Amino acid sequence: MFSSRLPQTPAPNALSGALARLRERGIPYADLTESNPTRAGLAYPPDLLRSLADARSLVYEPAPLGLPAARHAVADDFRRRGVTIDPQRIVLTASTSEAYALLFKLLCDPGDRVLVPVPSYPLFEYLTRLEGVEADTYPLEYDGAWEIDLEALKRVITPRTRAVLVVSPSNPTGACLTRRELSRLAALCAEESLALIGDEVFADYPLRPRAEAAKSVLAQNLALTFSLGGLSKSAGLPQVKLGWIGVGGPPALVEPALEALELISDTYLSVSTPVQQAAAELLAWGGRIRGQIAARTRASLDQLRSAVARHPACRLLEPEAGWYAVLQVPGTRSEERIVLDLLERERVLVHPGYFFDFPREAFLVVSLLPPAEVFEDAVERMLPRLE
Repeated sequence: MFSSRLPQTPAPNALSGALARLRERGIPYADLTESNPTRAGLAYPPDLLRSLADARSLVYEPAPLGLPAARHAVADDFRRRGVTIDPQRIVLTASTSEAYALLFKLLCDPGDRVLVPVPSYPLFEYLTRLEGVEADTYPLEYDGAWEIDLEALKRVITPRTRAVLVVSPSNPTGACLTRRELSRLAALCAEESLALIGDEVFADYPLRPRAEAAKSVLAQNLALTFSLGGLSKSAGLPQVKLGWIGVGGPPALVEPALEALELISDTYLSVSTPVQQAAAELLAWGGRIRGQIAARTRASLDQLRSAVARHPACRLLEPEAGWYAVLQVPGTRSEERIVLDLLERERVLVHPGYFFDFPREAFLVVSLLPPAEVFEDAVERMLPRLE
């Protein structure tokens, strides 16, 4: 009765079962998987959302690509990051996930393929499959810094490949695309007639960026390129649904892409009028939230780095940006056993590396977002157990 595009519902595993039992019994635990800034103890201004009540929102003026004022506000936000883009090349969406869905509709027929990095966020499996698209993977390799294995990427290109996805800064590795990598990727995409899709939602949170990091995938014009962002990360407002696509590349490709995106967007008109009218003010207020998140994540990383230095059996894979950090730990037990042990004995929840398709064990992923006292206490309990 139901579509074959629906991913299989994963069976409950030992970790989800253990977590459910703790919750049923009301036993507290330190959640080092927390990714929701609204639950991280940040100080949100009480009148932050006042602009959503703007009287202009009472008038419905459907604009498939977004209201002009909101697109200008997003262009100004790109400029804040050092990226210049014409507001006419911006498409508003309800979220980054919806942005991916629109782009897969734009670029792919059912059965076409896109390339996604590993390790990376597991949502790609769902986003591609729900659009009838197949995902092929290319590896990120770590040798003091994360890098794209471009030769491996080339080998997985097929006649049905339509796009290369890059996540910069990456989730969860914190890797940033370098200018050299961007140049080589853009040349490859232009040569193979592939689109380049850059997920840049964590771009506002540098931790230890390399000097050669690229500001944005829009910094080149060889390939048809899409830069994705949204209020969820840039302003710490995941509940205020506004994302965007910045479109770049050769005009001969950009113009028809925008025309097609306008048609697709007009079919759904999913972005609400209130959030578009409020976009400029929300982006301006967002600086206060960004500042808190940036200070929190940098302090957490410093504390984690210091703690790991006292436990030489563990290794911190230094992130360059974002909200997460990756630990390589002794692989004397499976990742699932390690994570279960931490939860059951130390009351600390972390992500196992296999959740992000790390190619081997044992890796753990922790969020840098929890309050300082929660994070520090959990790390100090966790690391001795890992040794």
